[in-house]
Amino acid sequence: MITALIAMAMSDLTDQVSADRLRATVEKLASFHTRNTLSPTLNDAAKWLASEFEKIPGVKVELMTYTLPKSRRVPEDKQVVQVVATLPGKTDRRILMGGHLDSLNLEVDAATGRAPGANDDASGVAASLECARLMATKQWNHTLVFVGFTGEEQGLHGSQALAKRAKAEGWKLEAILNNDTVGSSSNKSGQKDEKHIRVFSEEYLPNSAATIQRHNSRELARYIEFVVRQQTKDFNVKLVLRRDRFGRGGDHTPFVEEGFDAVRFIEVHEEYTRQHTPDDLTEHMDWNYLANATKTNLRVLSALASAGDAPTDVRVRMDQSHDTTLTWKGTPGTKYVVYWRDTGSTTWNTAIPAGEVETFLVKGVNKDDHFFAVGAENGVPVAAR
Repeated sequence: MITALIAMAMSDLTDQVSADRLRATVEKLASFHTRNTLSPTLNDAAKWLASEFEKIPGVKVELMTYTLPKSRRVPEDKQVVQVVATLPGKTDRRILMGGHLDSLNLEVDAATGRAPGANDDASGVAASLECARLMATKQWNHTLVFVGFTGEEQGLHGSQALAKRAKAEGWKLEAILNNDTVGSSSNKSGQKDEKHIRVFSEEYLPNSAATIQRHNSRELARYIEFVVRQQTKDFNVKLVLRRDRFGRGGDHTPFVEEGFDAVRFIEVHEEYTRQHTPDDLTEHMDWNYLANATKTNLRVLSALASAGDAPTDVRVRMDQSHDTTLTWKGTPGTKYVVYWRDTGSTTWNTAIPAGEVETFLVKGVNKDDHFFAVGAENGVPVAAR
């Protein structure tokens, strides 16, 4: 049912993901002596990445400048750049995918020491560039933004700058897919998982800026898992129900703090001795795993970029019944999908196309034992309240 709706948009695109192109991008980025935000070679890496985006027909590229403030890892205020590449769609609704361009080696001087940063996070940048190349081969409803963040290793400063800019400029930014360390399937302890990628998200916070959003990051994560599960059994999403890894952070969080829906993609089994060290090298990468991580993002981007207007005022009718009636306010001409899951499940169990309606009866499924949601075709479900 809904599987076919999504598959039509992206089936041929995932077939075109190239592990060789991904490898070439990571190897090029890792060849820079360092990409630390404090180093002069960061500008060289940013200019190279911008030039790669500029080769893609229809993509508009910006070297965005912002101030990296003085802090524990920054000796004085510094003007730095990051890469923002935009593929215009038919509407000004935006979907953002990115990874951080900068690298870090804690064992050497930040400005001058070698910091290859192959997996952390040339992998996420390479995935974003590959998705941009492939998404640009079609016309999409919504605008796509691809970012090579900087200042991540000094405290998420580049993503903070862009998130604040998006808020100030009124961007209709509907989803942020942060890819950070997505290029290895195993670690030195012998743990290995070639079939899953983790997606971190946080729950709706009613007393925070997130209240301005229709959805929340957790619903975006559930949607991602559902889309991927409907499309493939070979490589799936593992939901982790927390903001990020314990005690650590990523470039999705500043967007959440500005009221946008954002999640983090990351491999299942990290190798900590290859993070922020000179051993973060291309020889430790799993190129097939990175290709699958890229395909996962491509599936989600293709669906989101095709989505209709989300419903509003999604409600469960308050009656005593063995069935459940849902109501919502829709947009004329938009088809909707009804979702439900058992209250003990973190993922959507069932989805049924409802069509161009604003009321739907779910027969034989009671409201006591289930959660419900409604979404536009290919869109993030809105939880029923």
